[in-house]
Parts: sequence; structure tokens; C-alpha cells
Amino acid sequence: MNTAEEHRIRLKAFDWLSKQVEIHGDVLPRQILAEGFEFDGNRVPLLGPQGIFKPRVFQQIPISITTTLSGPYDDSFDQDGLLQYRYRGTDPNHRDNIGLKLAAKHRIPLIYFHAIVPGKYLAVWPIYIIKADDISLTFTVAVDDATFVSRATQEDFDTLRGADSADDDARRRYITASVRQRLHQRSFRERVLHAYRGQCAFCRLKHEELLDAAHIIPDSDPGGDPLVKNGMALCKIHHAAFDKYFLGVRPDYLIEVRPDILLEHDGPMLQHGLKGLHEKRIILPTKKIQRPDPELLDQRYMIFKKAV
Repeated sequence: MNTAEEHRIRLKAFDWLSKQVEIHGDVLPRQILAEGFEFDGNRVPLLGPQGIFKPRVFQQIPISITTTLSGPYDDSFDQDGLLQYRYRGTDPNHRDNIGLKLAAKHRIPLIYFHAIVPGKYLAVWPIYIIKADDISLTFTVAVDDATFVSRATQEDFDTLRGADSADDDARRRYITASVRQRLHQRSFRERVLHAYRGQCAFCRLKHEELLDAAHIIPDSDPGGDPLVKNGMALCKIHHAAFDKYFLGVRPDYLIEVRPDILLEHDGPMLQHGLKGLHEKRIILPTKKIQRPDPELLDQRYMIFKKAV
């Protein structure tokens, strides 16, 4: 398969991922990604058992890199906010490492999958390998704007192989930093929803599209760390009610509805959706370590009482 044909498949992969994100959100199930899509009669999976993945239809350069929860590598971001992705093994000349070096040399766009919880990955594209360091066995990775690639023809794509401009560098650093923030947010959400078995801690609603990971102590405040013990899975209406102090949660895990709300009479949603929760116990994660920290709940409850 020639370079132009591989480029067409990459663009198809980006377009296919966009459609999957529209359906599932940007945290995608592994099964969908491993199955991939069909292109001219060939099945094109987007990830496999190894972190650096090249589908059979490609000659040398991979299509994606993946960070797994149980993998042997510790990927991180450097002081400039760029992703550091570990080589496969310790041989700089392993074929997978060579594949990523070729991607860097020819400025080939790839996909990055970051495991959030078992079987679910945040999908990020396009990414570029901008440096390979055989001493630290680390690739430096930057994220770019998908519109720059999706509009490109093969001729345009070839011109992108010239030296990156200062604008390219600044844009990619900015986008990579925003991806890092999104990664933390999605990771918190998925870990909280996983702990609560995909249901609202107040009303048991189980449609994940309607669920949020609510912070007990806001992430902008001291102590508002993105930890499961500082979160609860709440449906969108109960998340809003919790944030606006319509109700609070005591350190003993009982819900308390604001007194003035208890005195209102305004239809079944108010009656059953809010008033009916008064002094009910929230749904808790099975693992004690994942349950809301009573000290954090107490801090939040004190604020709720002042708002009453």
C-alpha cells in the first residue's frame, strides 16, 4: 500500500472517530476501537494488544499509541505540557519504536488512546511525534487541531513535512495543555461513575448520558482533588440541586433538603425528585475506599447549612 493510500485511511479513521464521539462521547469502549472500520474491503482496527499499534494494511508507520491502566509504562507530561510516551521495551530499534520515529520524520498524524477505566479510552487526534530520545527511551508527543488534517489533500499533507513554524509549535502546546485538562476531567468522571456502578447516588438513574461526576469540594478550592472520595455520581438535575444548595449530604450519608424547598408545592418533580429525598441515604460504592470522605462531606454540609 502506498503513502497516499495510507493517508486516505488515516483521514477515514479521524472521520470515523468523530462519528463515534458524537454517539458515545469522547470516552470510547475498547470493543468499538478494536473492531474499527472497513476500508475498501479491509478491516482497520485502531488499537491492539500492544501500546504502539500498526494495522496490517499499513507498511511501517503505526496508526495509534495507547496508554493502558495496567501497562508497564508510566507516561506523563513534561514541564512544557507535552506528553511523554515511553518506547516499547529498551531496544530503540524495535520495529514499533522505528515506526514512531518514521512518523516523527515524516510528520505523520496519529491517534492517542488513554485508558480512563478498564475498557474505556479517551480518544485524542491528531497527535504528532515531535521528538524521539533514545537515552530516556521516550517520545515527546503534541496534539494538534483536527481541522488542519481533515482538510488536507495528499499534496497538502506532503507540504506539512517541512519544518514546523513557531505558530505550529505554540498551537500544539496550547491544544496539548487543554487535552491534559480534559484527560483529568474525563478520568474523574469515569472513575466516579464506575465506583457508583453507573447510577445516580440519589435517585438510582442508570443512564450514563444523564450522569455527572459531582465534586463534593469544588476542584477550584483547596482540597478539591479529583479523587473518587471527593465525588458522587449524580444525575444532571440532582447535580444542579446539590451545587445550588437545594439539598446537602451529611457526613452520615443522609440527604437533607433545604427547609424552604420542603414547604413548597409545585408538582411531582419537586415532590418526588427533591422533597422525597429528605433523610434518605445515598447509594454508596461497594469499596469503602471509594465512598465519600466524611470530612469532605462535613465541610460541604457546613456551607449548605449557611446557605439555608
